[in-house]
Amino acid sequence: MQRRLEAFRRAHPHLAEAPPPHERLTQRDALLITYGDQFRAPDEPPLQTLHRFLRDHLGQAISGVHILPFFPYSSDDGFSVIDYRRVNPQLGDWPHIHALGRDYRLMFDAVINHISRQSAWFQGFLRGEAPYTDYFLVVNPQTNLSQVVRPRPWPLLTPVETAHGTRHVWTTFSADQIDLNYANPAVLLEIVDLLLFYVAQGAQLIRLDAIAYLWKEIGTPCIHLPQTHAVVKLFRAVLDEVAPGVLLITETNVPHAENIAYFGDGYDEAQLVYNFTLPPLTLHALLTGDGSRLTAWARTLRTPSPATTFFNFLASHDGIGVRPAEGWLSGEEIAALAETALAHGGRVSTYARPDGSQAPYELNLTWYDALNDPHRPSEHDIPRFLASQVIMLTLAGVPGIYVHSLFGSRNCGACFARTGQPRSLNREKFAYPNLEARLSTPDDRAARILAAYRHLLEVRALHPAFHPQAPQTVLDLGPALVALRRGAPEGPLYALVNLTDRPQEVLLPLEHPAPRWRDLIAEGVYQAGPQGLPLTLVPYQSLWLVPE
Repeated sequence: MQRRLEAFRRAHPHLAEAPPPHERLTQRDALLITYGDQFRAPDEPPLQTLHRFLRDHLGQAISGVHILPFFPYSSDDGFSVIDYRRVNPQLGDWPHIHALGRDYRLMFDAVINHISRQSAWFQGFLRGEAPYTDYFLVVNPQTNLSQVVRPRPWPLLTPVETAHGTRHVWTTFSADQIDLNYANPAVLLEIVDLLLFYVAQGAQLIRLDAIAYLWKEIGTPCIHLPQTHAVVKLFRAVLDEVAPGVLLITETNVPHAENIAYFGDGYDEAQLVYNFTLPPLTLHALLTGDGSRLTAWARTLRTPSPATTFFNFLASHDGIGVRPAEGWLSGEEIAALAETALAHGGRVSTYARPDGSQAPYELNLTWYDALNDPHRPSEHDIPRFLASQVIMLTLAGVPGIYVHSLFGSRNCGACFARTGQPRSLNREKFAYPNLEARLSTPDDRAARILAAYRHLLEVRALHPAFHPQAPQTVLDLGPALVALRRGAPEGPLYALVNLTDRPQEVLLPLEHPAPRWRDLIAEGVYQAGPQGLPLTLVPYQSLWLVPE
């Protein structure tokens, strides 16, 4: 291991320097989450078209881009990787990635719980070739695996024909995604080499996909095992040694307490974790007009050190996970979210409980349609959608914006019909000339939302109260409002969001003596009284108030 690190350090000495931990992420950081072929134009590699969209329509409103797996793959829209070290030629090549990296911080996916059955590694396993014979987990199908936590409802073991006969291999997610055997040190070293390769190619953030399931031990739930945390600590130690500016982010779609365990002690595991509880609680708040569950949860948010923060998001390439709401929403309230998703044209994916019963795992539809009934369009639809984004952008952390949230995309029924996969409802790809035509039409929904979103991002980037480490206080102004104070007492920012379709009158208590307050979003000015700041918020209005 030490020889590897020394060789990497010699080849990339500039990566050994990094700013202090609290300066590695600031209020200027916001990441777009997108597929490499999200925008398609004639006679142009999709990665180049993506770069063109970013330059033309976002500029410096975002600081980084999470390009979802851009490697050759065999299924799951990229998450069954055939070759970890190649760019999918249908997207472009490494020079296109490098060009994007000159303008934006890049997040790469490390899809390292499993690999495609078409990969050279697994094909070598099937032929009985060293070293691949021990790269995968072979289990007797008679083994009792009832304790294993299952994120998918289909069989855990998949029979395959090898040079030595039929073998049953461990497949957490699908028969095409073969889990790797981390009890084999050779696999661990392969993955360390891979992470260093990604850093050399320009990754400034590395997303550890499905990391919770990494280590398997029969007789246990095979999720969040101590060995998994030990592997994350190893990855962190390696990067801290040779590239301390590169940040790890863990993707664990599980209840909140389990999720934040991947911060470790604040210095030895991930610097960021996905804030998976935020989407279902925000959805519940805006659908019911009651933010009490959301604000109660937000009061508990803590990170263990100034080197850590949350990756706040509402939509992603997957669905809206509802398991992270367990403990905050009742079973009936989670069922109500699922019923709304179905009524709005979505689907509901399930997982298997230990007793064999099925429960909602994620809601498959776009975030815009989760909030707004496509059968009953309303003047409140866009304000309600933007209100949700203001909540996400206000909370302490780094925002992650799924590309479809820039446009208020609706469910892609044709995509679902074509693939039969519920997640396809939320994965429509754009013909870039058609999208450009929409964005040049001011009254088009996509143009309106993109203009409003870019304005929010640009305002946010300029105010230090939105720094990930700036203080955050959750205020109680009643269930119809989400109210936060960000920043130090001498320079606070008050954020208020009306969760309802009715005007809300409120008296905002102030700890700062300024007589006049300005809204950064709409530039309105408000006069404080002796008891506080009287405000009336129209339906779904948001305010970012600072002293004049």
